[in-house]
Amino acid sequence: MAAPRVLICANPEKGLIWTKQDAAEKLAGVAEIVELQSANRAAFFEDCKTKYAGVTAVYRHNDSASAIGFFDKELIDHFPESVKLVAHNGAGYDQIDVAACTARGIAVTHTPLAVDSATATVGAYLAISALRQFHRAEVNVRTGQWKSGLIPALDPDGKTVGIIGMGGIGSALARRLLAFDMKVIYYNRNEVSPKPDFPCTYVSSVEELLRQSDVVSLNLPLNDKTKNSFGKEQFAQMKKGSILVNTARGGVVVEDDLIAALESGHLFSAGLDVFPDEPNVNPKLVAMDNVTLLPHMGTETRDTQRKMELLVLDNIASFVKGDGLLTQVAEQKK
Repeated sequence: MAAPRVLICANPEKGLIWTKQDAAEKLAGVAEIVELQSANRAAFFEDCKTKYAGVTAVYRHNDSASAIGFFDKELIDHFPESVKLVAHNGAGYDQIDVAACTARGIAVTHTPLAVDSATATVGAYLAISALRQFHRAEVNVRTGQWKSGLIPALDPDGKTVGIIGMGGIGSALARRLLAFDMKVIYYNRNEVSPKPDFPCTYVSSVEELLRQSDVVSLNLPLNDKTKNSFGKEQFAQMKKGSILVNTARGGVVVEDDLIAALESGHLFSAGLDVFPDEPNVNPKLVAMDNVTLLPHMGTETRDTQRKMELLVLDNIASFVKGDGLLTQVAEQKK
């Protein structure tokens, strides 16, 4: 009996840690590996009839979008009938139409936990930089201005950070900011149970969190319910002189409303790792020297990328061996 075929939609030449050896070790004796060869989306649709015929599982990395686009309904509907799993390399999976996969009986997995530490470290950096204005100070040093034009910034000590979404990343962020003597409050749809093993306080509404917080960190997925959910109303509820940190997805925030809150001085600063139209960044944000900007660096470490890639392969190996899925997306587990 022929081994199940696994299509790897990733490009190792773009700096990925994924190698043929990794996949060969994880899938040895259980699957045949097929690498993405399609130059564009149209070619991919044709190749699904030939080169990728009989594929059972698809390993998806975000960089495949540069060649074949997002895994939207159109693309998913061109999959061979044999495809039963999309194993995504990433915790966020807004580039995949889960409903379209579900309709075709295709399971979807992602990589939670593997991304928590690295993304939380980025969030902590953005929070501290936004408070202390380290980005502005570094630009001064690099341009020979020393302390010219710098204004007194803010200490983290005693400040309250409000975390919207106390999942794995939010919890890891809380632990990091507690080391700076910050107070942690959080909002989830439900209070975390059992209670976290670090000092934190649950608040029952976003409004209450915004009223209390000096720093607000967004740690929630992008979906139909959260898209553009943080806008003018929420910024108005935040303390004057407070800070927004976003390591979630740019689409969660109404960008024009964020810019207005910064320009008016209602927000002291912001720390952003994600943007609505990546890789494009609004020129108004780029021009603001009180905003720390990063190019979606959440998981840009060799250690974390390897953990993510191996988890994807573990999901595939478990699936093709009939042992179930390790990290299936929440929508399909209801």
